[in-house]
Amino acid sequence: MESGLVASHRLRLPLPTASAGHHLHLLRHRHAHAHAPAAAAPLRLSLPRHLPGSTPLRLPAALPLRPCLPPLRASAAAPVPGDDASAASPKFLGLETKTLKKIVPLGLMFFCILFNYTILRDTKDVLVVTAKGSSAEIIPFLKTWVNLPMAVGFMLLYTKLADVLSKEALFYAVIFPFIAFFGAFAYVLYPMRDAIHPTALADRLLASLGPSFLGPVAILRVWSFCLFYVMAELWGSVVISVLFWGFANQITTVEEAKEFYPLFGLGANVALIFSGRTVKYFSNMRKNLGPGVDGWAISLKAMMSIVVILGLVITGIYWGVNKFVIDNSSMPVVERKKKDKPKLSMGESMKVLLSSRYVRDLATLVVAYGISINLVEVTWKSKLKAQFPSPNEYSSFMGDFSTATGIATFTMMLLGRVILRKFGWGVAATITPAVLLLTGVGFFSLILFGEPLTPLMTKFGMTPLLAAVYVGAMQNIFSKSAKYSLFDPCKEMAYIPLDEDMKVKGKAAIDVVCNPLGKSGGALIQQFMILSFGSLANSTPYLGGILLVIVLAWLGAVRSLDSQFSSLAKQDLEREKMLKAQAVETTAKVVGTGNGSLQETLPSEPSTNGAATKQSQESESTTTEKSGQEPESTTTEKSGQQSQ
Repeated sequence: MESGLVASHRLRLPLPTASAGHHLHLLRHRHAHAHAPAAAAPLRLSLPRHLPGSTPLRLPAALPLRPCLPPLRASAAAPVPGDDASAASPKFLGLETKTLKKIVPLGLMFFCILFNYTILRDTKDVLVVTAKGSSAEIIPFLKTWVNLPMAVGFMLLYTKLADVLSKEALFYAVIFPFIAFFGAFAYVLYPMRDAIHPTALADRLLASLGPSFLGPVAILRVWSFCLFYVMAELWGSVVISVLFWGFANQITTVEEAKEFYPLFGLGANVALIFSGRTVKYFSNMRKNLGPGVDGWAISLKAMMSIVVILGLVITGIYWGVNKFVIDNSSMPVVERKKKDKPKLSMGESMKVLLSSRYVRDLATLVVAYGISINLVEVTWKSKLKAQFPSPNEYSSFMGDFSTATGIATFTMMLLGRVILRKFGWGVAATITPAVLLLTGVGFFSLILFGEPLTPLMTKFGMTPLLAAVYVGAMQNIFSKSAKYSLFDPCKEMAYIPLDEDMKVKGKAAIDVVCNPLGKSGGALIQQFMILSFGSLANSTPYLGGILLVIVLAWLGAVRSLDSQFSSLAKQDLEREKMLKAQAVETTAKVVGTGNGSLQETLPSEPSTNGAATKQSQESESTTTEKSGQEPESTTTEKSGQQSQ
C-alpha cells in the first residue's frame, strides 16, 4: 500500500507533445529546468501509513496530487543569452544594419570595379587600333593568339596560389599586380614606347610576309599596347568574376543575394554611364593644350591615375569589411551540395548535340551570337579609326558610346521582364537577332553602297563613312543591351523544361563546344578572310554575307526552339497543376479522417504544457473509470505510465 501510494503521489511534469515548430521552445524549457533550484525536482510525499485516530489513508485516483502551477507557455520562457530571437537586430530604413554593413561596401566595390573596367575597355581599343603601323585587323589575331593563352595561364597560376595563400592574401596578390601595371604603363611604358617597340624589325617582317600579315606583325610592333589590351580584358574576367563575386558569395546569405544582387546589375550600368563621361572629359583635354603637347599621353595619365586610385579604394574597402564588419564566427555557413556536372569530352559533347534537336537549336543561339557580334564589331572599329584617326577623338567617341550603352542597357533591363511577361519567350528571344539583322544590314549597306548615297547624306551634314560609324555604334549598343536584358535570360530559361539528365549534359556540351566556338568563331573567320583577301576592307562584302546567313539561321533556331519550349513548358505546367491537385486532395482526406483529433489539439498548441496536462488528465480519468475493476496499485502505475 505504501509503495503504491508513494508511486501515485510522485509529482511529474509530463513531456509535452508539440509540433515540430515548437521544438526550439521545448529546448528552452528543458534548459531552464536543468538550471532551476533543487526544489523544482520531482517531489515525493512521505506520508505515514496511518494518521492518528483515523482509518488508513486512501486517496482516490480521481484526485491525483499534481503541482498547482499555471500552464507554462512557450512564449513566456525567459530569453536565453545569445539567442537571436531574444533581441531584435537594429534596423535602418527597414533593413538590418548588419546586412547594410555588408551590402553597401559591396555595392561601392562593384561600382569602382565597373568604373575602372569601362575606362580600361575604351582605352585598350584606342591603343591597339590607332597605333602607328596597326589597325582594327590586329584584334582577331590578338584575341586568339595572345588573349586566350594569357587567360588560361593566369587561371592555372590562380589555382596554384589558391592552394598556398589565404583568401585575403590571394585577393591582394591578384589585384595589386593589376594596379601596379596600369600605373606603370601610363608613367613608364607609354612614354618609352619608341625605345621599347621593335619598329624596324616589324617593318622588315611586314615587307617579307606581305600586307596580309599586318595584324600578326602589329602584335610584335606594339607589344606593350597589346599587353595593356590583355590586362584590361583580364580585369573584366578576373577582378569582376573571380575576386568580387567570390567575395560577395562568401559573406552574403541566399536571402540577401536574392534581394540585392539584381541591384548590383543596375548599378553596373550606372557606373558605365559615369565612366563614359569621364573618358570623354579627359579625351577632350587636348583642346586646351598648346601646340606640340602630346594630349593623349596627358589624358592617359589622368585616366590611369583614376584607375589606380579606385583600385586602392577597392582594396581598402575589402580590408575594412574583413577587419570591422565580417565576424567569421557568424558568417553564413551553407552546406552546398556540389552538382554532379559531367565533364564531357569533345566527342561526347558532339554526340549529345546531335542526339537532341532542342539542344542543337539552343547551341545555335549561343554560337550565332558570338560570331555575329564579333563580325560587326571589328569591321565597325576599322571604320571608326578611319573617321577618328586621333587617339583623343577616338577615345572621346568611345566615351559617348559607353554612356549610351549604359543608358540603353539600364532601360532594357527594366523592360525585359515586361516583354517576357507580356509577349512570351519567343518574342523576347527574337529581339536580339532581329536587332543584329536590321542594324547589320544597314551598316554593311552603307559601307558597300555608300557612294550613291553621298548627296543625300550631305544634306544631313554626314558622309557615308560617318553614317556607317553611327549605325555600327547603334548596332553594338542595342545588341549588347538586348543580350544582357533578353538573350541571357531566355537562354537560361530554355534549360528549365528539359529533364534532369539532358539539362545537365546539354549545358555541359554547350559549354565545351559552343561557348569557345561562339567567342573565337568570329575572330577565326575574320583571320581567314584577312589572310585570303589581303585586308579587312576587301573582305567586307563576304563578311556581310556570312553575317546574313548566320542571323537567318539564328532566327530559324529561335522559331524552332520556341515551338518546342512552349510544348515542354505547357507539359510542365500541367504536371505541376496535377501534383498540386493531388496534394490538395490528399490533405483534404487527411483533414477529413482526423477532424476530431485536429480540433482537439490545434487550439491548445500555443500552450504546449497545458495541452500535455489536458491529455494526461483525460488519460487518468479514463483509468479512474476502470478503477472499480482493477486494484489500486495497478491503476496508479498505469496512470504514471500514461503521464510519462
